[in-house]
Formats: sequence, structure tokens, C-alpha cells
Amino acid sequence: MSENDYREVTEEGKEKPAVVEGQEQEPENEYEDFCYICRRPERIAGKMIKIPNNICICQDCMQKTFDSMNGAGFSMNDIQNLGKMPNISMINLSDLQGFAPNTQKLKKKKAKEKKEPAIDITKIPAPHCIKASLDEYVVGQEHAKKVMSVAVYNHYKRVASDAKDDVEIEKSNMLMIGPTGCGKTYLVKTLARLLDVPLAITDATSLTEAGYIGDDIESVVSKLLAAADNDVERAEHGIIFIDEIDKIAKKRNTNQRDVSGESVQQGMLKLLEGAEVEVPVGASSKNAMVPMTMVNTRNILFICGGAFPDLEEIIKERLNKEASIGFKARLKDEYDKDENLLAKVEVEDVRRFGMIPEFLGRLPILFTLEALTEDTLVRILREPKNAILKQYQKLLAMDEVKLEFEEDALFAIASKAKEKKVGARALRAVIEEFMLDIMYEIPKDDNIGTVTITREYIEKKGGPVIAMRGCAGSAGNVEALPVL
Repeated sequence: MSENDYREVTEEGKEKPAVVEGQEQEPENEYEDFCYICRRPERIAGKMIKIPNNICICQDCMQKTFDSMNGAGFSMNDIQNLGKMPNISMINLSDLQGFAPNTQKLKKKKAKEKKEPAIDITKIPAPHCIKASLDEYVVGQEHAKKVMSVAVYNHYKRVASDAKDDVEIEKSNMLMIGPTGCGKTYLVKTLARLLDVPLAITDATSLTEAGYIGDDIESVVSKLLAAADNDVERAEHGIIFIDEIDKIAKKRNTNQRDVSGESVQQGMLKLLEGAEVEVPVGASSKNAMVPMTMVNTRNILFICGGAFPDLEEIIKERLNKEASIGFKARLKDEYDKDENLLAKVEVEDVRRFGMIPEFLGRLPILFTLEALTEDTLVRILREPKNAILKQYQKLLAMDEVKLEFEEDALFAIASKAKEKKVGARALRAVIEEFMLDIMYEIPKDDNIGTVTITREYIEKKGGPVIAMRGCAGSAGNVEALPVL
């Protein structure tokens, strides 16, 4: 062997074949030896003993062979001439002259890659941390944020837990009830963004029974799969928010088939509880040209929300059952002016509204959202991270103009929004109305430095107060923009 040749020894003590310098080293062999006698591979039997003709025998079988020979009275010379002994057929070397080297090799099994769990229990924020994060974006609704934080935390603990102790945690699907514009959809969107999980938001109004015009029930899972970039494993730990769930209530006094009401509720039962659902990949409807995949909804969190109009009347009827004649009788109009009457809702009320008991049983967490007061609307205007006022201040800052609001102006905006009875959505409509003239006039004059919105301007009794650049403290330079 020349000086340029060298040999490598593995950690197990095996000597690798000689490698000549300048030659490419052969890739690692994907085969492993196995014992000629017991047929066990090297990873199980341990280091092999190689004898002539490329035969491998494990140490256990070799030791048993020696023990049997010693017990039979063989001498050491006989053992050394083992290949010439006709009676030892199991390792008769003379019969194995043409034994091919690779016929006694097994292909190595590739080690399974250790995949990180889809949900790491250590990375799930505690309920108080989830609520604190929601507080930065959502104003009010303290009870709803508390309920959702605990339910989501318990749900993902359920996903990360195992059932080795035969205790299986049930799903914590939610049903939220609240007037329009109170923040149902916004809460779910914010929650999904904070947890970094795929979210699918769909309307129940388009769902129909299979075979009828409209979306099949499985389409809600298709949207979640698309939100997860067609990653099935990630989609199976996502959140599905079904809005307008009150639109699939049972139709009353009808003799026709209820294909968009009770039938949809019955079809959703398997989704809510957990089932294997075949959904199209990259499309919203099934057809022969679209590939299909199976998605398990067992670990998908379902949140259903709706305004449930006229549910207050059902609650009033239940609460007024005790009304009678007498001094202690309850007045029938006692609850007429109660804005938060929905907070007194019970499962029986929702069932009478038209939701079937089987459907409600799979939504164990029922909670309501409060109606927004004027004070809450003012807080919504300025407190969240992406508050509406901050958005308009940023827009005017691009024109190098500072936008300010007087305190009375904020309450005037909230009062106008309250009259529209569409919740927080009305705030944007009110602001757009009076900001139109400002956004149109300001780019005309580069000398404008500050614009202050007053209550008089909101009530159309005056104009906004502006100050020119460098003269913010001078009352003589304050003038009003024309009101168009």
C-alpha cells in the first residue's frame, strides 16, 4: 500500500476500504450486512464477523457454533478447518464458492424524520395573555374576550394532549350572539392573527343541502384549506368562523323542504363533531378535473356567530311569563328598553328561534356580546392600535398636516353613529361624511399645518379650525374651511 493510500476506521471499529488520494470517495453504502445463520440485520444483531467468501455471521451465532462444537468433542484444529467439515452444512464454505457479495445484504431503513408537532403547548399563550393582546385591538366586550381566550387555550391544549390515560377532551366549539356591528367578526380575525393559525370566514347564507343550488357544507373546509396554502396538516389545526349562523334556522310554517335551514344544520353535525371530509384542492366546488383530499375536522375549532334578530322577543316572552295582576307583578314593558337583553339568553331561547338541539349540543360554549354605548364608541374611535382616527391622522400626515379632534367632537360622532343602529360600522360612515371636504380642500394649500375637528363642524353648524404653518399659537391666523 502506497503512502498516498489511507484507511478510515468508523466509530464501531469497522475498517473502511482504502481510498487513494485524488479519487472521489464512494457515497455511503445504503445496504447493511445480515447474519447468514439467524438472518438478523447488523443494526439488531450487532457487529458482524466476516469469514471467507463474504459471509457474515453475528457474534451470538458464532459463539453458539463454537459451543456446540466443543460439546461434540471437536478439537481446535477441527474448528479451524470448519469449511472442510461436511457435517456442518449451515456454514459449509465449499458450497458457497459462488456466493455473490450483495446477496447477503439488506437495504438500510431510513430513519424517520422527527417532525415538529403542529401545535407546541409551550408556545400557546395563557388566557390572560390572549385577552391582553385582544385588548390592544378590541375595545369593550370584556366577557366575550375572556370566554374566547379560555376556550381557544383549552382547545389547543386538547390538540397538543394525548389520550394515553383514556381521558379525551371534548371540543370547545363556540356560538356567539350579538347585535350587528358589535365586533363578532373582528374578534375572530384578531384572535386568528395573534395565534398565527389559518382562519376561514364564511357566510352560512350561501349554504344549502347537497344537490341544490348553492355551496355544499364541505365548502367551509375548502376555504380553510386554501387559507392554509393547501397544507392539510396545518388546516386541521385552524379556525373556521361561520357568520350569519342565524340564517340557517328552521323555517316556520312551511310545507316545502327546508334545504337551506334545518337540512344545513343536520349536515354540519359531522363537521362540528369531527369527521373525515373529502374536499377539492384549489377550488371551491367538486368536479372531475379537481384533485380531492381528505381533511379531518376533529381538531378544527368552529366558531359560529349571528345577530339573531327577533331573539329578544323570545327572551321577553320567557321573562314575562310571571307577569300578572297585583303589586308584585312584573311589567310587560320592563325589558323593552334593555339594550343588553341578549345577555339573558338561554339555550332554550335559541332552540325556539329555530336551531335544532343536535346542532346546539355541538356548540357547548354560548356567550353574548354587549351592545355598544356612546362611551364605548368613543373609545373605539381612538384607543385600538388601528383606530379610525389614527388612520385618518396617518392619511393627512402624508400631506404634512396634523389632524386633531376635540373631545366634544368625538361624542358628537358617537351620537350620530348610535342613531344609525349598525354598531361600530357606522363610525366610518359618519367620519367619511365630514372628512370628505377636508380631504378635498387641504391638498390645495401647502401652508395648512393643523386641522382641528369641532363639534360644530360635526353638527354642520360651523367649520373645522385650521392653523397655518408656524402660526399654530396665533388666534389671528385661525380660519374655517368652507362647508360645501
